Amino acid sequence: MLQEIKAGQLTVRGVSVGGIHTALHVPQYGIGLDAGMALRSFAGVRTLLLTHGHVDHAGALSALLGIRALNGMQRPLRVVMPAEIVPHVNAALEAMSVLQHWPLAIEAVGLRAGEECPLEGDLVIRACQAFHVVPCLAYQIVRRVRRLKPEFHGLGGQEIRRRSAAGEDLFALHDIAEFAYVTDTLVSVLDHHPELLDTKVLVIESTFLDGRKSLEATRAGCHIHLDELIERADRFRNEHIVLMHLSQMYAPGEVNAILDARLPEGLRRRTQALLPSQDRMGTGKPRESANGGQPAGRTARRRWHRAPGTRHH
Repeated sequence: MLQEIKAGQLTVRGVSVGGIHTALHVPQYGIGLDAGMALRSFAGVRTLLLTHGHVDHAGALSALLGIRALNGMQRPLRVVMPAEIVPHVNAALEAMSVLQHWPLAIEAVGLRAGEECPLEGDLVIRACQAFHVVPCLAYQIVRRVRRLKPEFHGLGGQEIRRRSAAGEDLFALHDIAEFAYVTDTLVSVLDHHPELLDTKVLVIESTFLDGRKSLEATRAGCHIHLDELIERADRFRNEHIVLMHLSQMYAPGEVNAILDARLPEGLRRRTQALLPSQDRMGTGKPRESANGGQPAGRTARRRWHRAPGTRHH
């Protein structure tokens, strides 16, 4: 059930279907991204980034904490989230603790756009303003390193050590944007935070891919349409782009064909889609079936079929 994508030196693992569940794991950073499903494989993460409080992104947090308790993890999970929802998340966990007869405690870290908190070592989590129907953040992970100021590049090692020991300020902090996570937002998040387009690995929603959902309807739900990414194709300077949060209206077997047909070549080469079937990860084309080489859409569509009475998201 879990999918995995290799994006440079990073791995993005988990599940994401728009309106159903999103729960991702980047093991190299020891982080989880949203908790719309309680996945045992990343119950041991040290930090969880919640973008917002909708149940398909946060509804399984208590179950995830229960799995951690079963595995004897006593240290509270650090959960980074929009500052506005901290009291509500804490209240929900207090209620679930009563039902569970076990404390489902977290270390809540509330951020507002522009604020930062440490991750581990020289890594820093930076909050970016996202635009959804509820308080929502996008996140960027930067590596903050000390580099010698340009005016001192000609100095030898011994002279650098001597001047540093004497208290001279020879170094400046430099941020390397390594990773960004952007979901459940209007595409204007990229206009307000152009630094996301310079991040090495960008994980971003593309809930709708073609004319089956209009731009107007997509924006009304505060989501991103592939048309809006195509409009900005020449602005993406990311080395790797991972599309996620795809609507259940798309059969997994047709997604790569749509991307092949619609994305400009330069953008397509850097783009992968997180799909419900791992054997199509990053192939650039749908898997062939025995029926004359056509995409296995009918079988795949059944796996994503909506429940009676629900709407496609």
